[in-house]
Amino acid sequence: MKTILKTSIIHSVTNKVISPMSYMSILLLGFNITLANAAETVAGSYYKERQSYGTSLETEPPKYVKQLNKTWLKDYQGLEDVDWLDVGLDYRIRYENRDNDFRRAKGVIDEPVLLRTRGYIGVKNILDPLRFAVELGDARRNHSQFTREYDTRDVNYAEVVQAYLELHFKETLLGQDDLGNERPISIKVGRQALEQVDKRLVARNGYRNTTNNFEGVRAVIGQQSNDWQLDMFAFKPVQRFTDEPDQNNDAQHFYGALGHWRKWSEHVSLQPYYYLLKQDGDKVKYDLNGRDETSNTRKIDRTIHTAGIRSYGVLAKSWDYDANFVRQWGEQDTSLVNNTTVDHEAYAYNAELGYTFNQAWKPRVSGFYGLVTGDKNATDNKNQRFERLFGFARPWSNTDAIEMSNIRTTKLRVEFDPKFSFINNLKIDTGYSWYRLESNTDSWGPATLRDRTGVSGSEIGEEFDITARFPINKHINTSIGYSHFMAGDFTKHATQIVSNANDPSRKEHSDYLYVQLEMSAF
Repeated sequence: MKTILKTSIIHSVTNKVISPMSYMSILLLGFNITLANAAETVAGSYYKERQSYGTSLETEPPKYVKQLNKTWLKDYQGLEDVDWLDVGLDYRIRYENRDNDFRRAKGVIDEPVLLRTRGYIGVKNILDPLRFAVELGDARRNHSQFTREYDTRDVNYAEVVQAYLELHFKETLLGQDDLGNERPISIKVGRQALEQVDKRLVARNGYRNTTNNFEGVRAVIGQQSNDWQLDMFAFKPVQRFTDEPDQNNDAQHFYGALGHWRKWSEHVSLQPYYYLLKQDGDKVKYDLNGRDETSNTRKIDRTIHTAGIRSYGVLAKSWDYDANFVRQWGEQDTSLVNNTTVDHEAYAYNAELGYTFNQAWKPRVSGFYGLVTGDKNATDNKNQRFERLFGFARPWSNTDAIEMSNIRTTKLRVEFDPKFSFINNLKIDTGYSWYRLESNTDSWGPATLRDRTGVSGSEIGEEFDITARFPINKHINTSIGYSHFMAGDFTKHATQIVSNANDPSRKEHSDYLYVQLEMSAF
């Protein structure tokens, strides 16, 4: 028998979170929530998986997590019917050889070994609508020439990645879509990690050793199989530290709303989205790596609005596309001490078109173009440098040396699944990329190289990459990758500029090789 419950939102978080979340409360207040005693069934799905390169989102819960009675633990007496517990444990080790990494000021060979351990436990169904989950992580780096002390890209000891309570209502008065899928409502409170759109603005950052996460409230109406879905949140980013507990970044508040419209056409999935980042300069204490922040140009007030729309899908049987346009506006200080405010006006767009051949190896050929604005003039009271928020650099470059700021890039790529008797499920992709600055007078961010005069030009360089992935067995996956970067005129000249504090004797090329093993207990 179905039980009808009246639901309302009871605010139990700080006043700074309550106000932005009030509109969520209005949506949910007065809903009669129907809790299903029977298992949820899905008749079909409107969801279409994207085909574009490097944009697959991490699942929730993560892929290494399994329902207990679907693991080898089901063979133990009493566990065969445990469908209310999710468990996960995985370990990843990656050897890297970075020769002349332009993200570093020194042109040396570095051979770090990156270690990452994650564990997850989550309870669902049995206490519905109440659910909860905890994910722990440990990220370490050994054998590097560079200090671990302040490098939160690679190092984050024994940390809570996620810890949240959830109210999950399987059936609501929103009813079902035309395919018979229920429209559930989920409200999570606590520390969370998530990925949205194409990962370029909000991502866990799975390839990196450490994870982006947030604390706050998130509400989701609908599920992936529905014709429409709405995802909203009010967060504070989590400030990572290498060897002490992470904490809320009280200087920043991050709000967002993401919509999904999947019913309009079987060839088109639409994702309109909006994000708001607010920063209180008086509360800025640390930089991204957990050091005490000493720069007055980063201890600033900022209000940055980000709105965009993404469209992706499959045309006919062989063609696929993925296109995204995003605009930013707002204002920010130039320094903590001079009280000068400038307008923030930036935009970005990218598009990929792919074709999959009807062959045994499933070859897919694709072309990509992306543009992200940089600042044009440091004295015009406008900042056009795009704010990358909490995104993932990997879709831009397999070396992590390019991010979503001041960049123009063209990419050609081939992906295929070779068939060999001695190795199963082998996947290979290879590509060639051209990188240019969007603004000659702004910086190449990850390399901290800049020529304010613009005379060094815009050519950052070109890059070739190739990656092979294959499972050893159902618990162990392997990935091997190589990238070769060839510096352009801008990079060659900017390394010689004294103010960049770079190595003027470094080589003009860079190589990156890695071998990775990921082992999952379940």
